[in-house]
Amino acid sequence: MAMEYSDKVMEHFAHPHNVGVIEDADGVGEVGNAKCGDIMKMYLKIRDGVIEDVKFQTFGCASAIATSSMATDLIKGKPVEDALKLTNQAVVEALDGLPAVKVHCSVLAEQAIKAALADYYKRQGIENEELNARLAQEADHDHGVDEEE
Repeated sequence: MAMEYSDKVMEHFAHPHNVGVIEDADGVGEVGNAKCGDIMKMYLKIRDGVIEDVKFQTFGCASAIATSSMATDLIKGKPVEDALKLTNQAVVEALDGLPAVKVHCSVLAEQAIKAALADYYKRQGIENEELNARLAQEADHDHGVDEEE
């Protein structure tokens, strides 16, 4: 069964933005999905409450790479508070949609950013119980997406 991908998904897959590692990152988050094998790692550089730089490394399908790329574009240069509000649906919409069986990739991108932000808060000695609880709940629910891969 062939899948239909938007031009934006194909562009972000073929030419992903913000790929790489930030060696002296202020926050690092890594998430994965055992069912499909996708793994995403996000690195954040934060100055004065603003995400100055963001990089990612993703092992996964075209949708995993495209959602990682788009998610980094959506938070780069934005206040941390805005990045905390980023949803997987916003990533999907920015990519002009994803096939239903690939929406889990956008969930991983959202979770990778939130995991990196949780790490940032931890390194700063700031307790963000709401963020930590949300990450734990999402991990317990296996990303809340049915998979048909």
